[in-house]
Amino acid sequence: MLSLPPTVRVFVAVEPVDMRGSFDSLAGAVRRLGLDPVDGHLYLFMNKRRRIAKALWFDGSGWCLLAKRLEAGSFQLPPLDGAQTQVQIDGTAFASLLAGIDFTAARRGWYRRARPDLGR
Repeated sequence: MLSLPPTVRVFVAVEPVDMRGSFDSLAGAVRRLGLDPVDGHLYLFMNKRRRIAKALWFDGSGWCLLAKRLEAGSFQLPPLDGAQTQVQIDGTAFASLLAGIDFTAARRGWYRRARPDLGR
């Protein structure tokens, strides 16, 4: 399980990225998004088929690169509106995304117990 400090934000690039690159090419992709790759936040990229994902993070002393390839299915992007180049997600959504879970289909709701008829 990956545990990130609460100050780390997670940004997901919407456009696919060539997964042959490593640290420097992904840092360049972060700059093309208009963000700073050494600001301590985590940046997630996917390939065109969304079966491979790479996360880039600078922890202050060096670069960290996490890569994952799904054997079946594809990573699901969060809901998008308009021509966004990146979207920010929370740690729970990031963990779900890495696990290959479609977190956009899950709904958070409140359980409401049926009230017995009060005779009114």
